[in-house]
Amino acid sequence: MSMTTTPLQPLPKLVVPVAASLATADIRRLREAGARIRECYRVMSKGGVNIVGEVLKGQGTFFEMTHYPLDDVLDKDSHSQYYYHAHRGGEQEHGHFHTFLRAPAIPAELCMLDYPQASEPWPQKEQAIAHLVAIAMDAWGYPSSLFACNRWVTDESWYPAEAVISMLDSFVIDHANPSWPVNIWLSNMLVLFRPHIEALLVHRDAVIDQWQAQYPEQDIFEDRQLEITGQLAISVDDWLAELEAVLV
Repeated sequence: MSMTTTPLQPLPKLVVPVAASLATADIRRLREAGARIRECYRVMSKGGVNIVGEVLKGQGTFFEMTHYPLDDVLDKDSHSQYYYHAHRGGEQEHGHFHTFLRAPAIPAELCMLDYPQASEPWPQKEQAIAHLVAIAMDAWGYPSSLFACNRWVTDESWYPAEAVISMLDSFVIDHANPSWPVNIWLSNMLVLFRPHIEALLVHRDAVIDQWQAQYPEQDIFEDRQLEITGQLAISVDDWLAELEAVLV
């Protein structure tokens, strides 16, 4: 997931969250989400299935770039959306989930970035859509990393990091298609790793600002040289162990 060119200046540092810096109430909330994730793993393992397998079940031949399930997953009440696909390959990643929040769940007071240099139309008004985070999965169907990306990757409406962070609590998939455990798992992944997602979003904006300063004449949001703005390796078990060690 490396960028295809090296910027003129070192990229802003991406700081990995630590459990010890979190408030007690936040730690408890994250641990509750972790317990739900572990319960999803328990019931799925008893059935001999995993997260990725459930999403791809009944979808036919797996093709790169194709969204799975084929029509995406949308909760019409929460206006949360996700899909799974692959296009990077390699030993570290089978594919990844992209997660979104759509209008009208995006509060009207949250404004997308005013960017006069935009060379491509951004989804507006009732079509507005914000990308929250992407979750990379390994070949065994477990999450391996989180990453943030440039606008052209997901064709989103670009909201500043602070606005996207405020949307995170609204993401929930509260139905059983394509799999109830998968939807519970994904909804709680955005809770358990909330500190990591916040760090990625703040870092994302810093990277965008730096690239724009270096290439002031370009529409940086359509620059194919900048795809992934930042990535953090994750482990559900390791993060929960850190949270449990801080708050026994």
